[in-house]
Amino acid sequence: MELTLLGTGAPEGLPRPDCPCAVCATALGDAARAATALLVDGSLLLDLTPGIAFAAARAGHNLGQVRQVLLSHPHDGPAMEIPAGLPQPARVPDGRELTLISGQRVRAVATDAPGTGYEVTGHDGERLLYLPPGAAAAGTSGPEGAAAPYDTVLMDVLGRPDALARLREAGAVTPDTDVLAVHLGHDVPAGRETARRLTAAGARAVPDGTRLTVGPPPAPGVRGLAAGAGAGPAPARPPLPRRTLVLGGARSGKSLEAERRLAAWPEVLYVATGGTRDGDREWAARVSLHRERRPASWRTAETCDLVPLLAEEGPPLLLDCLSLWLTDAMDRVDAWDDAAWAGGGERELRERCAELADAVRTTRRTVVAVSNEVGSGIVPATAAGRRYRDELGRLNAAVAAECEHVLLVVAGQPLPLKG
Repeated sequence: MELTLLGTGAPEGLPRPDCPCAVCATALGDAARAATALLVDGSLLLDLTPGIAFAAARAGHNLGQVRQVLLSHPHDGPAMEIPAGLPQPARVPDGRELTLISGQRVRAVATDAPGTGYEVTGHDGERLLYLPPGAAAAGTSGPEGAAAPYDTVLMDVLGRPDALARLREAGAVTPDTDVLAVHLGHDVPAGRETARRLTAAGARAVPDGTRLTVGPPPAPGVRGLAAGAGAGPAPARPPLPRRTLVLGGARSGKSLEAERRLAAWPEVLYVATGGTRDGDREWAARVSLHRERRPASWRTAETCDLVPLLAEEGPPLLLDCLSLWLTDAMDRVDAWDDAAWAGGGERELRERCAELADAVRTTRRTVVAVSNEVGSGIVPATAAGRRYRDELGRLNAAVAAECEHVLLVVAGQPLPLKG
């Protein structure tokens, strides 16, 4: 089954007309996207994009072979131009199945937002799922009747990461599924951060005009991956980072950024190392805020015993945070007392930190760890404060050395340091 992405943007496109925002101002070249539209085997068109005949021509297609045009969502704004000879666009009622003259089977999938998703099965049994913008398949476990994993899924990954998590939980998306982000608008982060965020979600974005094959490659003599903006093989999916360290100062947005990195995964175990503080209302409010913004499918464990968790098999771990883990570890060795520190506390703490770094190195779980970056400000006035600053710097460096990705979050902006 051959796919041609005639557009990959939000319904308003990217950049939006007359929008002065920073994302629209920098959406140039491959970053510019027309409204999402997908051409399947040259004969089935899902959604319309402005200037669709020209978009098809640039990708090496004409629309003369299109036998069915299906809309996935309401098309607001000016009336969409429909080229002469193109069938009248239609919406299929939820659950209804069509068998097209060209041989594909199409089933309409109910969604939790206005619109309809489409499941397309090709001649050789290859399967794709196409979801409208801002939508997830209705229900809590993915498309009803999704009997096997999809080969390709096209959806609003950044707008609805929870929808991707549901598909994974249902087994409809597996590590072999190619997840393509579409409906990309000016709410996505600018620059390369979009690609980094998609990589963390196990997805990717491609430019308008990209052509790719679902399932086995075309037989000799059948047009494959050539021509148009998508000339040549589609880029390989970037490897999923197993270990990520997110650093930042107070209120920098580091915890929110760490949560984003796992938002498309179900059954995440959120490991809170801060514990509870009786009578501290401000601390209780912080903890409550963190809990409220986590997906309902995530579980929480309040512990500083991280090494056994890293050694176990299981769902992804979000460790928030290493700086509070270090506070607990220093309490345990009485590191605040100079005599205890000199009498073996320093050695014991270094052993604990080395054990944690080694556990990060050898873990088979996906891990996103959060830590504070405290060494860039005023020198602490006390010996204990300087000791904590120094040990946290050492711990951060040791854990960062074992991670594929390291980010520094400043004013809510993630800056890649590694990976």
